[in-house]
Amino acid sequence: MAGKKELEAEFGFGEVEGTLVLTDHRVIFACTDEKLVELPLGFLQSDFIFSEIESIDQIPQMPPNVFISISSIESVKPHGGRIERPGIELEWDDGKGKRSVLVVQGEERKGKGLRDWAPVIENLKAGRQKLVAIPQPPSVDTLEGKIVRVLSDMQEKGVLEVEEEVEEQFKVDLDPDDVQAACDALAAKGMVKRYPDSSGDVYYRRASPLGEDDLSS
Repeated sequence: MAGKKELEAEFGFGEVEGTLVLTDHRVIFACTDEKLVELPLGFLQSDFIFSEIESIDQIPQMPPNVFISISSIESVKPHGGRIERPGIELEWDDGKGKRSVLVVQGEERKGKGLRDWAPVIENLKAGRQKLVAIPQPPSVDTLEGKIVRVLSDMQEKGVLEVEEEVEEQFKVDLDPDDVQAACDALAAKGMVKRYPDSSGDVYYRRASPLGEDDLSS
């Protein structure tokens, strides 16, 4: 799934902020367990609001959270551009009537954005989207399983960040070399993606069934 974007949506009960999640069966707008992170931008600072989601099962199926079945979507269009913030417009029928929503990205980011979700959603609905088989994650009793858990937010993380999050979440002490070895083992198994950068650092992100069309950022 894709997640962790600062978003605002209008669902008939006001403007809300949260996280848009895309799976091969549903589009989910989640406002559960919201967290705020302060991001430095030169001499300025930007607030990034997101919902920390480890499992879709943790998202209550009640307002302001919204679950939209891919099969119920009647229209999806990219929104915005150079002037307006990028986003997508969704129209669907939930069995009780037609509904629509505009979801916009809170701030411009490098790479693909919400506008690029539109063709992926269309392909999922039409059955044209190629999906990648991902192995079942190891048990969280193992280091590899713990790492997969902290990478479930679909964000790229370096070894030290992975180590810190695993130690904080599971109350353990780790050796960075063990974390590096476990991350590389997961990459070899196809459960995480490995992204080296020009400085020689390596970042890891959980593999997505959407493959190269995964739009997490």
